[in-house]
Amino acid sequence: MQTEYAQRREQLMAKLGKGTAIFRSAPMAVMHNDVEYNFRQDSDFFYLTGFNEPEAVAVLAPHHEEHKFVLFVQPKDLEKETWTGYRVGVEAAKERFGADEVYPINELDEKLPQYLEKADRIYYRLGRDRAFNDTVLRHWQKLLATYPKKGYGPIALEDPAPVLHPMRQIKSAAELELMQTAAQIAVDAHNHARQFARPGQYEYEVQAEMEHIFRKRGAMGPAYPSIVASGANACVLHYTENTRQMQAGDLLLIDAGCAYDYYNSDITRTFPISGKFTPEQKAIYEIVLTAQLQAIAQVQPGNPYQQIHDTAVRVIVEGLMDLGLLQGDIEEIIKEEKYKPFYMHRTGHWLGLDVHDVGVYQHGETPHNLAPGQVLTVEPGIYISPYIKPVEGQPEVDPKWHGIGIRIEDDVLVTPDGCEILTAGVPKAIDELER
Repeated sequence: MQTEYAQRREQLMAKLGKGTAIFRSAPMAVMHNDVEYNFRQDSDFFYLTGFNEPEAVAVLAPHHEEHKFVLFVQPKDLEKETWTGYRVGVEAAKERFGADEVYPINELDEKLPQYLEKADRIYYRLGRDRAFNDTVLRHWQKLLATYPKKGYGPIALEDPAPVLHPMRQIKSAAELELMQTAAQIAVDAHNHARQFARPGQYEYEVQAEMEHIFRKRGAMGPAYPSIVASGANACVLHYTENTRQMQAGDLLLIDAGCAYDYYNSDITRTFPISGKFTPEQKAIYEIVLTAQLQAIAQVQPGNPYQQIHDTAVRVIVEGLMDLGLLQGDIEEIIKEEKYKPFYMHRTGHWLGLDVHDVGVYQHGETPHNLAPGQVLTVEPGIYISPYIKPVEGQPEVDPKWHGIGIRIEDDVLVTPDGCEILTAGVPKAIDELER
């Protein structure tokens, strides 16, 4: 992978011109008191370096004569490593991560100016680390003060995201291999959960079975808090309590994926715990499945991203109108979003190093067109909460529909001639889900 990280840096530096880019590692986050969460590296930092420690800074200075890639890292300290784990250290970091120069992090203030003073701009994303924001701004202000005398130096501070994030959107062969592994682990966990789940069990038992598979198969763990939502809990989009005892006749909505070497999968399936859909559950499920299949069919290179959502919305509205849950003119319902009490979220998101991965969905009034190498989720749903309140002019919802929540989600790769469903190994046809 080090060759790939180097290629990414070269590609980015070719776009920076005479600018210098600064990337900060993620901080250690405190769970409570002095107990820390497991460390999770900043995705941009990891994408460019593969370096997986806190308290580090990466500098890309393509205009510098000697040092185009510089790392600042924690030095070796055996006493501290006894408590908090091994560090790569300065000398090993240079060899292992291909940096032209590596300094101890405590020399940042002293060494950083030489990589900024001849740049025409600084690429840095102001983030949640306010202390480091202040460090960058302080160095920039000093250089601005000397600009009138020298006639050179960074006169602009620019977010690197518009340059870097389009690179991250197009997945390399190595990235796709990791994502396919993450997808397959999650596929196996979902298939096990469907066989395991029975009335009388608790949602957290299903969650435990799935997350056991994640870790046993080498994943870092869940990609996000697993959603195991039975009955009306499925109408809560980000339900994560997972404490209810499942009942006969319930649907079970499971939205769970894993992170494998930082790359994520994201799958949702909904199935009847007792083995058979009720007529109402089946009617809603058929609408959602049709919406998802037709939306996936729009995942073609060159198609506008928005077309995926628009397709799913139209199928859902038509289906709800056929059931009498919506009424009126279909174009008006869609334009005025009168369907939103039943379907209130978008039909998917980019997927990669982040679950909701980087990348734009629209360029102002200009659509963002799909391109080979992008990976996205397609996840329509219908949610009929017991507390649903239709918009004005729409019918009251018959209680027989209450508590039905259904979402179906797959991870989809845009290919040169269409798309590939990375998570196709989890069944979703009705005859495959019933027993």
